[in-house]
Amino acid sequence: MALTPAATPMPAQPFFNSVSERAALARERFFEEGLRPTGLVSEAVIQSWSRCHAARRQPRHAITFDPVSRSHIHATLERHAGLLAAARPHLQQLEAALAGSARVLLTDANGVIVHASSGPWGTHEQVLKLAARVGVSLAEAQVGTNAPALVVKTGQACTVTAQEHFYERMHSLHCAAAPVHDQAGRLVAVLDITAEWRPFAFDAAALVGVYAALIENQLLQAGAGEQQVLQFQVCPSLLGTPMQALAGLDAQGRLAWCNSTARKLLGLPQGRTGPVQAGPDRAAGVPGSSPDAAELAFLTSTAQALWQRAGQTVAWRLPNGLGVWVRPLPASSEARPSMPATGTVRKTERQSPQTAAAPVTPVTPAPPPTPGPPATSQVRSQGTSQVTAAGGATLGDITREVIDRTLAACGGNISRAARQLGVSRGLLYRRLRGCQNAPDGP
Repeated sequence: MALTPAATPMPAQPFFNSVSERAALARERFFEEGLRPTGLVSEAVIQSWSRCHAARRQPRHAITFDPVSRSHIHATLERHAGLLAAARPHLQQLEAALAGSARVLLTDANGVIVHASSGPWGTHEQVLKLAARVGVSLAEAQVGTNAPALVVKTGQACTVTAQEHFYERMHSLHCAAAPVHDQAGRLVAVLDITAEWRPFAFDAAALVGVYAALIENQLLQAGAGEQQVLQFQVCPSLLGTPMQALAGLDAQGRLAWCNSTARKLLGLPQGRTGPVQAGPDRAAGVPGSSPDAAELAFLTSTAQALWQRAGQTVAWRLPNGLGVWVRPLPASSEARPSMPATGTVRKTERQSPQTAAAPVTPVTPAPPPTPGPPATSQVRSQGTSQVTAAGGATLGDITREVIDRTLAACGGNISRAARQLGVSRGLLYRRLRGCQNAPDGP
């Protein structure tokens, strides 16, 4: 069957208003008339139907969920032990929130289930009883269109309900799934909630998105090792929540990775963020980023001095002009290594996922007297921004301290100091002039 465009454009709002009615109309146009049902179901569903049809499958074909041996289950759990350790607390919380109204599934990057909700099966859960088992593959090649399979294909969160599934045997299922990424932006897991026969009576996409973010942030922090991790957001009350921005800094204070929220706040393109290579005139050359990335790298190098004030909340203005609240993680040096300001990292015990996820109570400075981005005390002079930390020091003071210490260690050699800080000489000269001319904070 070759798909052809509809003879006349379909209305943006078809007569059928419910999800099930639109899906039924979409199936009629796609499978019986050979028309592309644009606007009736999502583009991801249409493309999945097209792939299944191109593979010569038929919606009425029977599908089976092969039995999984004990050895296969054991191997699957062992292979993903780190993922499960980071995700387990959040999976338990999500299962408690759903209270049996839906099953929670976690798959790996290939769509193989590595966690499924336990508990007695309802009489209505005939398909889930066979499908929701560790080791079963939910990949599109095995069970056709479904939410976890579409996330594996597209990397984007999605919802697939009832007749949007390719195979008719899956029409009793309603599922919503969201991706989980690692520090390099690669898909490592998919979180899914699925209900059988009963449509979701809540925003399933939003719920699964929140918990996927929690698991992702947990994995990012657990894998940070000896890197310094910063929390930041435009509102201090968002620190420690799924909406927080996270960034990892290497020993030179350069941006090593950040989560999707951090990329949005920093104005960086969405996508992979692996370790960044420094160029001669740019301290942190993130591909596709703005020229302000070098300025960002220098500011993050001063954050190493903030490491001694871990657990405190500091007002910080990003190079793109956005005012945020930043807090170094974790609350104690026992949980994460200490990072000296000038380079080498003292090795300590690697953090555990439970420690990395522990929220830290922010020390919020007094609110600013006038509207604008958050800052307790801010002075701008010749491009230099100073904001007061909870301990009384300003970023200008910290910057000056880092520069003076590095220059002293390098015998006053500007070129060596710039290389030590990972910035260009021009940027260091500008910062020196800014530190010398900036007035003292209040």
